Amino acid sequence: MSLTRRRALLLGAALTVSLTAAACGSGDGGAATDAGAPAASATVSAADIQKALDTGGSITVWAWEPTLTQVVADFQAKYPKVKVNLVNAGTGNDQYTALQNAIKAGSGVPDVAQVEYYALPQFALAKSLTDLGAFGAGSLDGTFTPGPWNSIHLGGGIYGLPMDSGPMALFYNKEVFDKYHLKVPATWDEFAAEAEKLHKADPKAYITNDTGDAGFTTSMIWQAGGRPYTVDGTTVGIDFAEPGTQKFTATWQKLIDGKLLAPVTSWSDEWYKGLGDGTIASLVIGAWMPANLESGVKAGAGKWRVAPMPQWEPGGGATAENGGSSLAIPEASANKTLAYAFVKYATVDEGVQTRIAGGAFPATTAQLRDPKFQDKEFPYFGGQKVNQVLAESASQVVSGWSYLPFQVYANSIFNDTVGKAYTSSTTLQDGLKAWQDASLKYAEEQGFTVK
Repeated sequence: MSLTRRRALLLGAALTVSLTAAACGSGDGGAATDAGAPAASATVSAADIQKALDTGGSITVWAWEPTLTQVVADFQAKYPKVKVNLVNAGTGNDQYTALQNAIKAGSGVPDVAQVEYYALPQFALAKSLTDLGAFGAGSLDGTFTPGPWNSIHLGGGIYGLPMDSGPMALFYNKEVFDKYHLKVPATWDEFAAEAEKLHKADPKAYITNDTGDAGFTTSMIWQAGGRPYTVDGTTVGIDFAEPGTQKFTATWQKLIDGKLLAPVTSWSDEWYKGLGDGTIASLVIGAWMPANLESGVKAGAGKWRVAPMPQWEPGGGATAENGGSSLAIPEASANKTLAYAFVKYATVDEGVQTRIAGGAFPATTAQLRDPKFQDKEFPYFGGQKVNQVLAESASQVVSGWSYLPFQVYANSIFNDTVGKAYTSSTTLQDGLKAWQDASLKYAEEQGFTVK
């Protein structure tokens, strides 16, 4: 996950999705299909896909992931009759807005689009994405780790192929931990205790930063076994009073009340400075983080290490996803078969290794289990074989999580609701209730059935 992508996730404008607009998007998409695209009940065979590659043609890919530049070059070298136009239409929400506008206009829709897992339901519900089951995507079961694989399954369809993943782990500054005799926390209770110990020893130092982030909050609830979102087609429910959410808020509220979290917004200049000078001593974040530390926090070289994500119960082995994207094919694509060939190349075949070499964290089980991947030593992390920790985390993602079909909008109002818990006397639990109420109100306005 690139730095600009994270900024866009935090600051990007909200998308809107209504059931009326969904019908319009479906109509636009049905107007343009290539001869190799499947009808509603048809399937596309491997021979059909190979024929499309041999015949050639042109496809447009909207994506901001930097490693795809080399993937496209390699793909075109292997299939010289195919031209791939790689376009950065913006990161995160900026691209989603452009994509939604193109779908509504009925023109300019790309053949492939990068869509983060949390945003995928919004486009799938609007019937704006192609169900890849007709291309044989169902046979890829077992190819990907459980978190990403579950994230691209919606309502019985497969609406993208996982490109990367973000199983969470604890990244910590060993130099700071050693200086203040901190133990690497195995549980969240230990994390809170070490947070207090560090800040007492050095009032300028904090175990981590947090000013309120929707993605982090939902990931923490996910790891705690929470199921606040229920989605059944166009019927949605939100319950932030459920046990998993309360498990998170009970611990995190103590950190907020004790002023034990650095009041620094992630991805800001102050954040980078804190990670470099040791005043922010750890991060609980997705497996895509190593490359960002290496490029953005050069002063931390040799000081940082990676450990398993702290657990809610001693001896537990649960993690959650934080970030990650799929490659999806818009329903309005004019060349779906060729588009699927590229998507599979980038997410399953040779393109995976190319992306790993560029610093991406894979969603494919074969690469995660590969000794060459697991035994890679990271000089930035003191020679630690970081991928061993991250690969194990990928296998421990708690199952059963689902996002709202308007999660992009919900996340955009997080700071107006839950965010107040970091700047006022509002509690986290009250902030989550406000977020719940505002999100459900929006759902009703957009034509969803609320339960």
